Amino acid sequence: MLSAFVSAFRTPDLRRKILFTLGLIALYRLGAALPSPGVDYRAVQDCVQLVSGGENAGIYQLINLFSGGALLQLSVFAIGIMPYITASIIIQLLTVVIPRFEELRKEGQAGQTKMTQYTRYLSIALAVLQATGLVALAARGQLLQGCQQDILADTSIFGMVIIVLVMTAGAALVMWFGEQITERGVGNGMSLLIFAGIAARIPLDGKQILDTRGGLVFSLVCVGVLAIIIAVVFVEQGQRRIPVQYAKRVVGRKMYGGSSTYLPLKVNQAGVIPVIFASSLLYLPNLIAQLTGSSTATEPSWWQEIIQKYLVDPSNPVYIAIYFGLIVFFTYFYVAITFNPEERADEMKKFGGFIPGYRPGKPTADYLNYVLSRITLPGSLYLGAVTVLPSIALGGGSAGQAANMSFGGAAVLIMVSVGLDTVKQIESQLMNRNYEGFLK
Repeated sequence: MLSAFVSAFRTPDLRRKILFTLGLIALYRLGAALPSPGVDYRAVQDCVQLVSGGENAGIYQLINLFSGGALLQLSVFAIGIMPYITASIIIQLLTVVIPRFEELRKEGQAGQTKMTQYTRYLSIALAVLQATGLVALAARGQLLQGCQQDILADTSIFGMVIIVLVMTAGAALVMWFGEQITERGVGNGMSLLIFAGIAARIPLDGKQILDTRGGLVFSLVCVGVLAIIIAVVFVEQGQRRIPVQYAKRVVGRKMYGGSSTYLPLKVNQAGVIPVIFASSLLYLPNLIAQLTGSSTATEPSWWQEIIQKYLVDPSNPVYIAIYFGLIVFFTYFYVAITFNPEERADEMKKFGGFIPGYRPGKPTADYLNYVLSRITLPGSLYLGAVTVLPSIALGGGSAGQAANMSFGGAAVLIMVSVGLDTVKQIESQLMNRNYEGFLK
């Protein structure tokens, strides 16, 4: 892997792409540390230190992790990349429901351009909603619970509108960063920005575990993270290869086909999307409870007590069970809407391909559906186990929160997947540039 990076930096064109990518990531991290206008920076820092030492921000930790700590600090890039990710997921889901989106998906590059434009519009709308909710919670003192300081220096309508506009503009700029990295840099831009946000939190969360639990627990956490990395690499690379045979065809005076290949079906076909789905769904009840509740009420209502008891603390057994069940459900759901066995069977039949032992058409689609359902079960169980293991191992408290985030299964899964994809893309570009050497 290191030799690939050395060779990449020796290639001028590829070196320019890598430096361009690193430059935009540096700008993203600068914006994540830049406070929004109208926010009391010192008060925010004091409150973040207070909250990070307890359990009050547990429900926000995953979203805060994706933004590299920018969310709780109310920085310019506080909203981060989450609106674009959510919009992309919604557009993918609507493709199954809305026939117009299905037609655009089949139109090729022109249709994909329109789908991307719709995703951008929806991202801006979601960014406005998320920024408004974030500022409203901050104004009511419910964003960083347990902190008595006023983190907003200007609580007037005009001042809060300015903060919302700045955060929305920041989300649009982050979206542009991601698209530019994908188009002119190396790797997937959105994934690399999430990677940078998670990596920025690792030193702080590691120090927190070391200070609160001691060196022995910190060493055990590191060993556990190493084991998770090995498991993630093993499963992410695992795939079921279904043999596909192509019949010989005579076109003019030439004969085509007659080759054999395979259709790869990954064990984790859904990636990390089910984890994001489940986390967002668990985050919504607490957000709704805070927005609908009164900051002056002495006692919460019965349904707010249930949410606080079962859907906030990641170490609660009910929370863990619901989280695990949602991940398994969304894994099956996402695989079902993204992989269509009928379309794959029709494509193979169109080009003269068939699976040995199965007739083209519906028998092939039934076989693909059978295999996919069999390998999705271990994939969903693997995703759920990797995600909830840190909560079971360390329980609650600040160390448990830190381990559940930067050192947790979701973070490790994202970082390893993004790292593998980026290295593969660099190696493929190196192979394209050095292809002449293989012919000599």
